[in-house]
Parts: sequence; structure tokens; C-alpha cells
Amino acid sequence: MRIGYGYDVHRFKIGRKCILCGVEIPHDTGPDGHSDADVPVHALIDAMLGAAALGDIGTHFPDSDPQWKNADSIILLKKTYSLINSKGYSLGNADITIITESPKISPYIQEMRTVISNSLNTDINNISIKATTEEKLGFTGDGSGIAANAIVLLEKT
Repeated sequence: MRIGYGYDVHRFKIGRKCILCGVEIPHDTGPDGHSDADVPVHALIDAMLGAAALGDIGTHFPDSDPQWKNADSIILLKKTYSLINSKGYSLGNADITIITESPKISPYIQEMRTVISNSLNTDINNISIKATTEEKLGFTGDGSGIAANAIVLLEKT
């Protein structure tokens, strides 16, 4: 078994869609980035790549490559999982924490878990998604950005 940890952060920008774990959440701002900037999925990708010692998201999907401009991060997640599988690993479980004051995440958690579990061909009980705030502290607390942490367990197949 191998454990991996991932972290991602993006600033919010007016006019961007707010897509988190593949779910579009109504909000006046969204994470800004080269792809769709799906922060928790990026953290999850980094956690999986880290567990398999395969580098990070920027190595596999660099923001200097125009093919990833506005890319759907769920597609990047599926490509990453295919790579993980090709190295002889499968997902044991994943635990994701989204850190933001707004938008409120709790109404969307079940849908997010469904999207991620379907993308990784795993039981929904293997995917945990939580949300928290930083009590108005820092860039997530003042509403200028969003962060996410992810940890995964990979099992040798």
C-alpha cells in the first residue's frame, strides 16, 4: 500500500465557473487557472501521483501546454487514474477537504462524491469529501481564494 498527499489553491475570479469535484456550483466567482481550476480534483490528482512516485499535476498537465487550456479536470483525473492503474495500483480510498468561506459546499457533497467515485470506478464509500472554513482568516477566509487537501491510499493490484 502507498499513501499520497495533495494540496492545491487558486484565487477566485469574477466570471469564472465554480467547478469543484466536477460539479458546477452557482457562485459569482470561480477558481482561476489554466484548466477549469477544479481545486479539489487537482489536489486528488497530486495525491495519487505522489503515492505512486510519479511527480505532480504540473509534470503531466503543464499550464504551458495549450491542450490543457480550459480542460475538464475530471478528464485529467481519469487520465491520471489510468496511469496509476498501468503502474499496478488501484485506489483504496480518498479523503478530500475543501477550504473556503463561500460558496457553501455541504449541499453538493453527495453529488461530488458520486462524480469522483464514478470517475475512479470505485464504490462511493471509498470517497470522502468534507468542507471547512478558516474562520475568516487568510486568503480563503477573506474570500479571495480556495484551497483543498487530499490524501489517498493506493493498493498494489
